Amino acid sequence: MEQAHIRFHGELNDFLPEEQRSGAIAYSLDGTVSIKHVVEALGVPHTEIELLLVNRVPVTFAYLLRAGDQVDVYPESVRPGVRAAFCLRPPLPRPVRFILDTHLGQLASYLRLLGFDSLYRNDYDDATLAQIASRENRVLLTRDRGVLKRKIVLYGYCLRQTEPQAQLLAVLRRYRLAGEIRPWRRCLRCNGLLAPVPKATILAELEPKTRRYYQEFQRCQACGQIYWQGSHYARLQHFIDRILAAVHR
Repeated sequence: MEQAHIRFHGELNDFLPEEQRSGAIAYSLDGTVSIKHVVEALGVPHTEIELLLVNRVPVTFAYLLRAGDQVDVYPESVRPGVRAAFCLRPPLPRPVRFILDTHLGQLASYLRLLGFDSLYRNDYDDATLAQIASRENRVLLTRDRGVLKRKIVLYGYCLRQTEPQAQLLAVLRRYRLAGEIRPWRRCLRCNGLLAPVPKATILAELEPKTRRYYQEFQRCQACGQIYWQGSHYARLQHFIDRILAAVHR
């Protein structure tokens, strides 16, 4: 049977069985098949791929593989010097906005704490995640390769880490977000924007000790949640400081 040979570079090897990493994979061609179908059949979501070269020539995901093709598949981090026009998707719009899969609730809270627009609900199904990501040009964050293989998903990242703080650092580094961190701007509960609110207008909603000891408040413009610098503030600020230090290392 006729074959093409495919080599994955850099961290794309994370998705491959150990015996297939860093070497050319012989792929048997059975009829007409697109390069997108082949790389995803081998386990690599198209959202992880920045550049495809076939016989050293850039191609799109629609390219139909031929016998004898030599394919090189690159992630963003090791993309060789090729003009941006040959990349597989437009530059990611800034500021970066996210939508998170249902198992990433803690990561969503961390991203909101740092000021990033991060949609999350624990009842989104895969189709809804993909549709929102596509419609709103959001980065889909997940540990599920399957949802990232949906054709309509333009921007996405498959998290390798399982621990939420490690996931946060991975996202900040991948999307170069260190300079865009703006803590205390978003509601941790619903992702809405916070705005200062006069204490006099919310007195009836405050506990007696809160009324007595705190003077400055913010309110979520979406869900109405009230925030102030209570006992939790120092702990969260320490967390933010640690993340800032780590992401700059």
